[in-house]
Amino acid sequence: MPLYAYLCNGCEAEFELLVRSSSDTAECPACGSARLTQQVSRICKEIKYPAIARSWRRRAAAEGDLSNFNKAERGKL
Repeated sequence: MPLYAYLCNGCEAEFELLVRSSSDTAECPACGSARLTQQVSRICKEIKYPAIARSWRRRAAAEGDLSNFNKAERGKL
């Protein structure tokens, strides 16, 4: 079940919906309109909790994935 981002052409609300199949018709939760434009999903550009980011990076390093570290950081591991 993919998560899609939509923009309502009626009330201009932005929202995300889980779409179960291609035959499901999405409707705006604010106004009920079916006139929607599918948007490109946004990627989280910042992590609000630095401790979570550090734990993700530690786990990646433990698994041998060093792609998120620059050369100086790799030397400290």
